[in-house]
Amino acid sequence: MKILMVAIPNHHFFQWVNQLKDSGYKVYWLDANDDGVLSQRIPWVTQIKSWKQKWNYPFRQTIKKAFPKLYNTIQNHNQNSLARVLEQSIINIKPDIIHCFEMQLTGFYILPVIEKNNIPFMYSSWGSDVYYYKKRGTTDAEVKRFMNRVDVLISDCNRDVKALKTLDYNKTHYVHPGNGGLALDMHKVMLQKDRKLIIFKGYQFDSGEALQVVKAIEILPLELIKNLEFHVYSADKEVEAYIKNSKSIKQLSFVIHPRHKRLKHEDLLQLMGKSIIHLGNNLSDGMPNSLLEAMGMGAFPIQSNPGGATAEVIKHGVNGFLIENPLDIKAISKLIEAALKNSELRKKAQDYNIAFIENNYKRSILQPKIIQLYKDTFSHHKR
Repeated sequence: MKILMVAIPNHHFFQWVNQLKDSGYKVYWLDANDDGVLSQRIPWVTQIKSWKQKWNYPFRQTIKKAFPKLYNTIQNHNQNSLARVLEQSIINIKPDIIHCFEMQLTGFYILPVIEKNNIPFMYSSWGSDVYYYKKRGTTDAEVKRFMNRVDVLISDCNRDVKALKTLDYNKTHYVHPGNGGLALDMHKVMLQKDRKLIIFKGYQFDSGEALQVVKAIEILPLELIKNLEFHVYSADKEVEAYIKNSKSIKQLSFVIHPRHKRLKHEDLLQLMGKSIIHLGNNLSDGMPNSLLEAMGMGAFPIQSNPGGATAEVIKHGVNGFLIENPLDIKAISKLIEAALKNSELRKKAQDYNIAFIENNYKRSILQPKIIQLYKDTFSHHKR
């Protein structure tokens, strides 16, 4: 079976694809961004790269910097479209299945081509792809048109499946984490009593609200947190600048891992395994892989709950805390304080969460199911 995947280069995408390495499938990847560089994350996959420029003319980067208007004029005539390259790829490869990751970033661009054929079409929704589409200027009619062509939906939460059903999607669907599942090193999971860190995600761009977490930390009692080390990972520039200019934060031990200098995944997991608390705060998200990873590594989760997605895995006051208003810094601060003061709750939550992730999100359990869903999609279409 030949599978043609269309996606931006993304950590979760690479993790998903690598599940298929020894499946016997022939996998192709059309890089929707086209950085021109073959990814070493999936070297076994046939990668369609360097398609964007019709002609990589001399001094292109120099012209781009020195004469941006001229560069844009040239590029209007010199760039291939993603849809056109997909169309040619379909002719060359003759795929049995096409799998698109994200609607906003890839799906809408390739839809005119997909509508011309009846090749089984799979779509993976991640994060804010479905929940936030109206805020991004997308209409119900546009989503309906796209979903009308989707044969198989893979979502990271039940919330988005329900939302798409209200837009008349009634075909096959699966709920799986965006990365396909977790493979965690339990040797790096520390006991609660030995943990000295608090870690949180630093997204501020688009729907992220990490600044509210920083402000919530600022109003915590100093005596409670003065001996702890704070780590913010994937920190956007606004978050980094705020932390560096905060007088309150200067009294604390703070480590910033900027978004543009991506922290290695194994290093992030190790930090989670040392953290008392993991925080994630967004106006919109799906089922965050970072939340699932933190739970599996034993960090007490405090997470925003847009549309009820996070409540699918967190029972408030049992195995974590839900942030109901991502902009309420006082409420967030009280949740952090309550978690820090209740070591028994954190210990019970750690045991609960490690078992929960093991039973529901373990990669080795999900992998054969995900390999099978491609076989089922192909078989169903052949009938």
